[in-house]
Amino acid sequence: MKLAEAKQQFVASWGAFGTQWGINRTMAQIHALLLISPDPLSADDIMEQLSISRGNANMNIRELIDWALVNRVIVAGERKEYFTAEKDIWKVVRQIVKERKKRELDPMLKLLDELENVEGDKRDKEVKTFTDAIANIRRVGGQAEKTLDTLIRADESWFISSLMKIFK
Repeated sequence: MKLAEAKQQFVASWGAFGTQWGINRTMAQIHALLLISPDPLSADDIMEQLSISRGNANMNIRELIDWALVNRVIVAGERKEYFTAEKDIWKVVRQIVKERKKRELDPMLKLLDELENVEGDKRDKEVKTFTDAIANIRRVGGQAEKTLDTLIRADESWFISSLMKIFK
């Protein structure tokens, strides 16, 4: 397989994977393109290589910057903005986990904390069933939070060695 074909396949596949991870396809494709680009790319470069509109490119670049997966860089002598992606995949994974936790798990845990304090007689069957279900979900969510926090703080070698111990 030639390099150009491999790059194209990687960008397309990363975009498809992104939709499975809850990320918009174009956002994932831009990330993939920047990930494998040896030099920073401008929005025009990205638009051309992915055949997307300026608005689509700009919106998704901003989102990638918000996720701290892409950075603006200054290219000497250029007026255009250029962008580059974090190349350390471990940092990328940790950042994605951190963002997903902030956007998905944290609000759910906050809601569960509020729902645990439902008014009513705790001996009433309906109240007890509701509060028990919420408490069980909250307990699992709390474990997930601890696990994700450990992953976010962990360095790659510790995580991989710990993961290998689990599978032995």
